[in-house]
Amino acid sequence: MSKLFEEFRTAMNDCNGNLLSQCITPINPSYDSDRLQSFYEASDASGVETDIRYEIIYHRDIDLPKDEKRIWLDIFVLYWKAVAVMQTSEDFMHTGIATTNWNKVYVVWKEVANAVLQGFQKEFIHVWAIPCLYVVGKYLRVFAIKADRQFADLPTNGFQNALLNAFGDLIGKHDNLEDSARQINRIFSLCIGDRNSLDVSRKWAIYYTANLLFKTYFKLSSFNLAKNILKSFAAAKDDLPPLGSFPKAQQVTFLYHAGIVYCIEEDYSKAEEHLFEAFRQCHKDAHRNKELILTYLIPIHLLTSHQIPSAALLASYPRIQSLLGPIITAVRQGDLKTFDATMRRELVNLTRLRIFLTVERSRDILIRNLIRKVYLLGGYEDLREGQTEADRVLRSRIPISEIQAALHFSLGYEEDMLDSDEVEQLLANMIYKNHMKGYIARDRGILVLNKKGAFPGTGA
Repeated sequence: MSKLFEEFRTAMNDCNGNLLSQCITPINPSYDSDRLQSFYEASDASGVETDIRYEIIYHRDIDLPKDEKRIWLDIFVLYWKAVAVMQTSEDFMHTGIATTNWNKVYVVWKEVANAVLQGFQKEFIHVWAIPCLYVVGKYLRVFAIKADRQFADLPTNGFQNALLNAFGDLIGKHDNLEDSARQINRIFSLCIGDRNSLDVSRKWAIYYTANLLFKTYFKLSSFNLAKNILKSFAAAKDDLPPLGSFPKAQQVTFLYHAGIVYCIEEDYSKAEEHLFEAFRQCHKDAHRNKELILTYLIPIHLLTSHQIPSAALLASYPRIQSLLGPIITAVRQGDLKTFDATMRRELVNLTRLRIFLTVERSRDILIRNLIRKVYLLGGYEDLREGQTEADRVLRSRIPISEIQAALHFSLGYEEDMLDSDEVEQLLANMIYKNHMKGYIARDRGILVLNKKGAFPGTGA
């Protein structure tokens, strides 16, 4: 116990927030693999408060205000109780009798988090100790996930199985994680509502805490709550430190999650802006992180800019190549059959990643490319009297029957032939969405395209 409190006193005297947070981290540090076990064995439930009182309140090498000493006494007593639950369970685990009771660990750790939060609320704990908020928030989420997973794995009888099958979403499936979201949100509210000047403000914990909330809400599929985080940032933007003042890891994580929220909201321009910046700032060796960002950025960029990623880029990320490669090839070639078959095959993966609708919207780009091929293959209009070869323009009046045949061919002749009304409706939608410029002459059964830029952004 004395070794841990030596670090605690050093951290307090040096105002070292990272070292202080290490003192209440519920895992062993790399340089002291037996810390938690030694800390647990140094006392017992009846004497732990007295032992810790000596180390914090009466020790001559530390000089803190009375209230600050008291709050740290409470925190370390609760920390010992959390460690006791983990160490006791591990002793049982070595004998094969029991495993860690993560629900109990979560309950005690929540008390640790509340004590730390109370210390910050009353300003007994100084702003340089913000890393302590990181630790309690991080492990609230970690222990909640472990507790919920342990609950799901418990053996049940037939009646309990029936209940879980019928009401699994309501009975304990994510109870602890939902509770951890509420606790982390309290930390977030404390940070974003701080009215102190920035040099002593708890707002310096805002992005780390927001990222914890994003991860928690995403796991709970609570995207409306995730959207509320961005609303809070928008409301407080004038009072927050600039994003660039925070560590790169926090910046990239925030931009990534914000980009996904905007993608789900179908605000693709903002989604692209945030995801592109996340990709730009991502560490050059963080291949997995870049892959996660590109999984969303590629289909979004395809929608906003109608640009297809290069083969070299896709080859660098095999998972993206496997998931999106056939779709991108189908869009480029105007191959409806391959596109639809791939969308059906990857339905579960695309839905899990929350990009099914985004990718499906690229079907319009595919159809635009197909119609453009018909346009380009149609040749040139005949020259009028007085015109020269320099005056030649591509044929701008395309029979709807030709587009109908192209669509039928692209579908692989496996579906019923689209009738002319369906084709006209499709063309009208393409014109409305500005994928092409022109109008439909129904009485003559032709599509009349603009001679100066029939397909915006494609050079045709």
